[in-house]
Amino acid sequence: MNLSSHEEVSSLATTGYYIALRVGFAFPLEEVNALPVAWAEHYTTHRFMLHDPVIRWIYANTGAIAWSGIELPDPMRVLDQAQTFGLRYGVAVACFDGNREGQRSFGTFARSDREFDKLEIDALYAYVLKRHHEKAPPTNLTNAELEALKMVKEGMRLKQIAYDLGVSEGAVKQRLKNAKTKLNAQTSAQAAAMAAEFGLF
Repeated sequence: MNLSSHEEVSSLATTGYYIALRVGFAFPLEEVNALPVAWAEHYTTHRFMLHDPVIRWIYANTGAIAWSGIELPDPMRVLDQAQTFGLRYGVAVACFDGNREGQRSFGTFARSDREFDKLEIDALYAYVLKRHHEKAPPTNLTNAELEALKMVKEGMRLKQIAYDLGVSEGAVKQRLKNAKTKLNAQTSAQAAAMAAEFGLF
């Protein structure tokens, strides 16, 4: 089983799911929240994140596990309460590749009718791991390209960047063009924002 889209993930996690990609110190680079709105509001209102055994497992492990296999205390009965919102059976997935930024990706997937089988669990893990690698920062940006992107992020104009670097405007344009290609960005501003999110400067 090979998952390649959110629609395919939804067909497995019929009650909902949440995926966070490249979570650093605080925020994910990208997240998809397809959990029931009522559950998300209840979860947030009661500040379950700090007490959720699924989240605690995710931050202490890598791999995949059925919620029923998580042997951690649940003093606030987060998983019991999830059941009342239709999230009866679930899977937790966590990926970390030892990157220097300390970024991990994870997902939690739920359904109401039955446990996920091993093939489904493996497919969900493979999907999150694939997305984790797709969101990895590029390693082929040159120092000159990063320098130009940093100046764009600081709001500097092309002419000023060229003057400060002691190069022609054409040289700056080429550096930014190369950076956009490597980051798969549409604009220099988008490329600069992505580089900053990746912690490249």
